[in-house]
Amino acid sequence: MKLYPFATALVLGVGILAAPPLSVAEGLPDLGEAAQAEFSPAVERRTGESIMLEVRRDPAWLGDPEINGYLNRIGNRLAAQSEDARQEFEFFVLRDSTLNAFAMPGGYIGVHTGLILAAASESELAAVLAHEISHVTQRHLARLINKSGQGQVTSLLALAVAILAARSSPDLAVGAAMAGQGAAIQNQLNYSRDFEREADRVGLGLLERSGFDIRGMSGFFERMQKFGRLYENNAPGYLRTHPLTTERLADMGNRIQSRPYKQAADSLEFQLVRAKLRVQEGAAHDAVTEFESRLRDRNFAGAEAAVRYGLAQALLRDGKAAAAEREVGELRRLKAESPMIETLAALLRQKQGDATGAAAILRAAQPRYPQDRAIAYALVDSLLEAGQPQQAIKVTEEDLQNYPSDPRMHLLQARTWSMLGRRLQQHRALAEAYALQGQLAPAVEQLELAQKAGDGNFYEQSQVDSRLREVKKRMADDAKQAKDAKK
Repeated sequence: MKLYPFATALVLGVGILAAPPLSVAEGLPDLGEAAQAEFSPAVERRTGESIMLEVRRDPAWLGDPEINGYLNRIGNRLAAQSEDARQEFEFFVLRDSTLNAFAMPGGYIGVHTGLILAAASESELAAVLAHEISHVTQRHLARLINKSGQGQVTSLLALAVAILAARSSPDLAVGAAMAGQGAAIQNQLNYSRDFEREADRVGLGLLERSGFDIRGMSGFFERMQKFGRLYENNAPGYLRTHPLTTERLADMGNRIQSRPYKQAADSLEFQLVRAKLRVQEGAAHDAVTEFESRLRDRNFAGAEAAVRYGLAQALLRDGKAAAAEREVGELRRLKAESPMIETLAALLRQKQGDATGAAAILRAAQPRYPQDRAIAYALVDSLLEAGQPQQAIKVTEEDLQNYPSDPRMHLLQARTWSMLGRRLQQHRALAEAYALQGQLAPAVEQLELAQKAGDGNFYEQSQVDSRLREVKKRMADDAKQAKDAKK
C-alpha cells in the first residue's frame, strides 16, 4: 500500500491541486464543502473523522490493541507537553514496510510498521511522533487550507482522493499529485519547508519535556538522509512528504548542541512491540529461525526478554503453542513484566483449550495493569470462550463505566448480549460502537432494531428511545452544518 505518502504530500508538501475529475471524486466522504468557511478545529476534526472511516476499512489497517495502545501512550505522553491541551489525538498503525508517518486533519496520526522497525531507539520513534504532533498543534494543515482561499475544498478532496484511489491504483494518486500547476506547487513546497522547521522546533521541545533523548530527532533524520542518497529514485516516503534540507539538519543540530545531554533508555514495551511486528513479517518458520539464532548467539543487546517474547510469538504463529509456553516460562524466570506478556500467556492457554485458565491469568493481571485495553478485551473474549457470558457482561459493564467511548468494548458487549439472547441490548451496544466511530446511519438502524426487539423492560426501552433521538439530532445538526457551509 503506497497511499499515505501521497496523501501527506498533497497536504503538507504539494498543497493546492487542480480539482479532481468527477469520476474520481465519486464515493468520497462528505467533507461539508467548506469552500466558503474557515477551516476551524471543528471542521478539521469532522474532516478527519470522515477520512478515518475509509482508512479503518483499508486492509493495511492494523487493529492490534497492544501495538496501537503502545503508540497512543507514547503519543499522548508527548502531546501532554503541548500548549494546546484541547487538541485530541488518535495514533494508529498501518501495516506497510515503507518508512513513513503522517498527520491528518483533526489530530489523527498514522505510523507505518516499517518506520517503527527502522527506529534505532524509542527516542527516535518519539521524535517522529513529536514532529507530527507539532504539525497538528501548529495547525499547519488549517493554515495551508485557509491561505489557499478558493482552493480549500480542492485540497480536502485531493487528500481524500489520494487516500481512496491509491488503495486500488497507486498510479492514480501519483496523477492527482501531479495535477497542480508548477508555480502553485513551488509556492506550497516553500511554505511547507517553513512548516517543517517549525515542527522541528516545537517537536524538539515536546521531546525534551517528555523525558526522551532529543538526539533521537537528529539521529533519525540524518539516517533518513543517508538512506535517501543511496536510493535516490526510491527514497523513504518520509523524505518525500517531509522535505529534508541541509539547513534543517544544521538548525536541528545547533538546537540540540545547546541543550544538556540526557540519555533515555528504551522501554521494554518498545522492544516487545518491535519483536511482535518482526514476527508478523514473512513466513512463521523464518521468524522462529531468526529469534532462535539471536538467542543462540546471545544477540539481544541486553533485551533477552524481548527476544524470548519474539520467539514465543513466532512459535505460536507456527502452531507450536506448547513450545511457546516454555518461552513464556523463561520470561517469568527473567522477571520480565509487561501486559503484553500476560496477554500472550493467556492466549497460549486459550489456544490449548484452557479458556478458564486464560481468564484466570488475565484476571490476575488486570489489577496490575488497570488501564491496559488489550487485557480488558482479552478477558471478555476468554470468558466467552469459557462459556461464561454472565461474567463477561459484568466485565464489560464495569469497564464501560471507566471507558464509555471505547467502540471495541461496545462491540464485545454486543457479542456478549447476543450469547445471552438479549436482542435489545445487543442492538443498543452495536449502535454505540457505530456512533463512536462516526457511523451515524448504521447507529440509527441498530437503535430502530432495538426498539422492535420486544425483550426489554420499560426503562431499557426508554433509554433506546432517548438515544435514538440524540443520534438523529446529531445527524440533523451535521446536515445543517454541511448545508450552511455551502452558502
